[in-house]
Amino acid sequence: MKSSTPMPNEIQLQIEKPVYGGDSLSRLPNPGGKPGKTVFVPLTLPGEAVSAHITEDKRSFFKAELDQILTPSPNRVAPRCAHFGTCGGCQYQHADYPTQLEIKKQILRETLSRANVTTPAEIAVLAGEPWACRNRIRLAFTPTGDVAYRSRNSHDLIPIHECPIAAPIVAEIALDLRSIPGSVFDRKDPRNDLAEVELFTNQDSSELLITFHAHSGNPIHRKLRFTSRESSPQHRAEIDDQPFLTYRVVGHDFRVPHGAFFQVNRHLLDDFATLVTDNHRGSVAWDLYAGVGLFARHLAQSFSRVIAVESAPASRDALAYNLASTSSEPIAATTLDYLRRNREQREPRPDFITLDPPRAGLGDEVTSLLNAIGAPKMVYVSCDPATLARDLRALTQERYRIDKITLVDMFPQTYHLETVVELSRS
Repeated sequence: MKSSTPMPNEIQLQIEKPVYGGDSLSRLPNPGGKPGKTVFVPLTLPGEAVSAHITEDKRSFFKAELDQILTPSPNRVAPRCAHFGTCGGCQYQHADYPTQLEIKKQILRETLSRANVTTPAEIAVLAGEPWACRNRIRLAFTPTGDVAYRSRNSHDLIPIHECPIAAPIVAEIALDLRSIPGSVFDRKDPRNDLAEVELFTNQDSSELLITFHAHSGNPIHRKLRFTSRESSPQHRAEIDDQPFLTYRVVGHDFRVPHGAFFQVNRHLLDDFATLVTDNHRGSVAWDLYAGVGLFARHLAQSFSRVIAVESAPASRDALAYNLASTSSEPIAATTLDYLRRNREQREPRPDFITLDPPRAGLGDEVTSLLNAIGAPKMVYVSCDPATLARDLRALTQERYRIDKITLVDMFPQTYHLETVVELSRS
């Protein structure tokens, strides 16, 4: 429902603080001296004075678009990508990288505080090179066959000619798909009604999996291998249609098929896996929401038995393959079903649990079961601060305490943030 407040066309605003999603918060000037209605403005930074125009009038807030920076922040920089501002892929290229990290820490701390979650005095940060970091991207096709991302403000397609957050080989091949031997990319062929393409490379760009998605029919895979670390079309060695990559993390090779969840920041994967699994040892560990076994494979080195629970069909087979030579045991089940069964069977309590749920988080029943099981230590990996805050409140209301929080910047130049929370039973 729209507000009855008159909607001004152009306004001047003082930007107050960042909010989750990429916008910044301001308030309408109020002649009475009290704070006016909240306004959310993208592409701005705290402390800036800007002019903007209102685009949406909601009951309790306005949404606006930036017209001009009147007083820029000293932390403002020129965006590296020509598509920034129209493309919806990045939100923070106008901020220098230290500022991006501070913005994310502020948003994380405020989100947890609103949920009455007590946080440590310091939030640690794990970050790396903020460009050319993504090992996977997905693009759409325009009617003329150009690759495109979605617009920042709509579902419109924005054709691109660069993507500086993608691994170089991913960006290069995405912009030159017609060069692939045996490529299905041919807009003149009516059988190839292509909608999107996904490109995924491994740790050293020696392999590249390309998946073409049609409006109808099954995905078509093309996997390239390269003869040189200087991956490029000129160094291409061979091509096949196997729908998986081999990805090495902390000395272990993982089979990662198309459709399976896998972290996207190629610069941080080794340090990330180490952060989650190191310094934990014992008899039994559970890896819940295990994916292809990134954590379970490492935990097998320091625990006598590791139970890895995964329900997604795209990940389950790869999980079993990746754990075949270890003491880990893959379980094809949802985390909720596994915890329910464990409650009924009363198996030995695990010494350690890793949790890496999807964006929806754990939810009430899973947190209740975890509290009842009472593992001495847990590590919760989250990609959404709101659901993380909800779940941590439920866990810490019982006997868990937060020992450490680490912001892991898996997604530089964007508002997305990953969090690793270490918990122990008091």
